[in-house]
Amino acid sequence: MSTLAQRRPSPVAERRGAFEYVFPAIRGVQAQREFYVTMCPLRLIPRLFVFDEEELLPELRAQRTLNRARVPDIARYILENQDTYTFSALTASVDADLRFEGFEGDGPLDRIGTLSIPMSAKFVINDGQHRRAAIEEALRENPELGDESIAVVLFLDLGLSRCQQMFADLNRYAIRPAPSLSVLYDQRDTRACIARQVVFESRVLTDLVETEKSNLSVRSRKLFTLSAVFTCTKALLDGFDDLPYEKQAGIAQDFWTALIDYFPDWKRVAQQEVTAGDIRRDFLHSHGIALHALGKVGNRYVSPTSSPQVWRKKLAPLREVDWSRANRAMWEGRALVGGRISKSSANVLLTTNALRGVLGQELNAEEQLAEKAFMGEGR
Repeated sequence: MSTLAQRRPSPVAERRGAFEYVFPAIRGVQAQREFYVTMCPLRLIPRLFVFDEEELLPELRAQRTLNRARVPDIARYILENQDTYTFSALTASVDADLRFEGFEGDGPLDRIGTLSIPMSAKFVINDGQHRRAAIEEALRENPELGDESIAVVLFLDLGLSRCQQMFADLNRYAIRPAPSLSVLYDQRDTRACIARQVVFESRVLTDLVETEKSNLSVRSRKLFTLSAVFTCTKALLDGFDDLPYEKQAGIAQDFWTALIDYFPDWKRVAQQEVTAGDIRRDFLHSHGIALHALGKVGNRYVSPTSSPQVWRKKLAPLREVDWSRANRAMWEGRALVGGRISKSSANVLLTTNALRGVLGQELNAEEQLAEKAFMGEGR
């Protein structure tokens, strides 16, 4: 048996002499200071790691106030994906004297060993407080998750100023991935999977959709973003969650096939008869707000029992819509504000109302209120 196997530490958080926690750990150095990486069972996370008192003023805390509205969503993510969930490491500071004992005195193995921490120490999370709260909530529903583990990066607590600086540094360059890239990679969201299927199985859309970025440059050869296709598809399939995947995907593919027929400009771009930039500059039908509205009006017609031939005829008046951005009489205040496209929820609602009027669809209560407010502002 190897020396490492013989000297492997006991399970995480075993008490030594009832005064210390003992963690297996790896020692590293950043900014000339030691830090440690360990694994901690989920059941210990709520007990070890605490929050700053939320009633303290911001300048007296070392982290943001916990947004409790986020916690149930993260907990649900764990519980609904117990075989596939993924969590990155928590980062915390410890206000105690730490004792690290490497397995060997020299060589690479001296960085691997045991980290002893007094049980009176205070662990304060610098990054990951919402994950910590979600773990606690998930454990209440399924205690068996407690035997699983999460990586923890531990730093020596050098005071409030240092902890505040760590929080600022850890979040300084944090950037959420572009929505299109999230849709491209998301295997859990049914609507994301359908949106990808719609795009990749369409000879026209495959060449028109930007799958990584969510903003198109003036010179981009793409006409839509994948996130816009996703938003349209999600609106189209609203209320169809109980349908089998194949049925939902079939409805979405039929709908997008119909849209391609109703918007010949899209085919012209695919055939390189006109540039995508020219179409986006002059018309609204390729922008996210228009696609979102199209999905919403389409939702009123499509159903598991209706024939595509039937609802395609109902959508046919879309061919006659003047989608030109120069058509201020129709689009100003709805899709446009001061001549510029606005993607706010209010503008999506008003754009949807305009299309419902073209198709002869009735407005629901929310849409009627928005329309009355819009018409009362000088119309």
